[in-house]
Amino acid sequence: MIPAYSAIVDRKRFNLPENARIAVWLIINIENWYLEAPARTLLSTPQGIKSKIDVPNYAWHDYGMRVGFWRIKPILKKLDFKPTIALNGSVCTEYPRVAEGCKDDGWEIMGHGYTQRILPSEPDEEEAIVKARDAIKSFFGKSPRGWLGPGLAETQDTLKLLAKSGYDYVCDWVNDDQPYETSVKGLYSVPYSIELNDIVMFANQHFPAEEFYERVKRSFDVLYEEGEENPRVLGVAIHPYLSGVPQRIKILEKTLQYIISKEKKVWVATGSEILDAFRVTH
Repeated sequence: MIPAYSAIVDRKRFNLPENARIAVWLIINIENWYLEAPARTLLSTPQGIKSKIDVPNYAWHDYGMRVGFWRIKPILKKLDFKPTIALNGSVCTEYPRVAEGCKDDGWEIMGHGYTQRILPSEPDEEEAIVKARDAIKSFFGKSPRGWLGPGLAETQDTLKLLAKSGYDYVCDWVNDDQPYETSVKGLYSVPYSIELNDIVMFANQHFPAEEFYERVKRSFDVLYEEGEENPRVLGVAIHPYLSGVPQRIKILEKTLQYIISKEKKVWVATGSEILDAFRVTH
């Protein structure tokens, strides 16, 4: 399961379209949480007494679906910045208006579980992977090529099951700045990020909104410089209930504007486009 070691300084050049130095992809995680068991907790109950239904934490997420998503969407359209959507399959039936909003703009959809529950907790892991794939295929008209596990969690069987179910790439392995073939032949890793992730910055590390811009900018600048010798991939991950709130939305827009301001030698791409470029040169 563990990928073979490869030092980036020993690799052949990863050629990108138009001789770009860096490929940038924005991943929007669109999830389906449940009132009885929200995926994350921002607010604990008084005296630590657990409630059978968790209204504040469910509502925290639901705001992203009701409002945050629709605040992010016009910014992406204005900047012509096409994201890749990591989608819980059940969003297609429980939040069809949001799924339709993704479909309208032709965004790439990748599997993100059927619900926001980690694969090791699923009674049948393969069934959960296939169910997510089939729900996306039914709604969007084609099967997802990519997979991002809820919480990036896997079992020893996950990679084999993903390949068996027709997935081409996985994003759970945040250990490189370039794609590579995983331990399962024909299944590739495309660089995702936990460093450039609004959950880590805002919900875990409690940074102010401005940290998102500064961290993405610093990372972009270094990878852009290194990419002159051998191009790199920059993944940026956001969630509507975090980056789509009023106090952070302008920071997201500023961050994306900075990326596209470096238009020369920068390729804004989807996960599948990055994988296909890698396959051409490797």
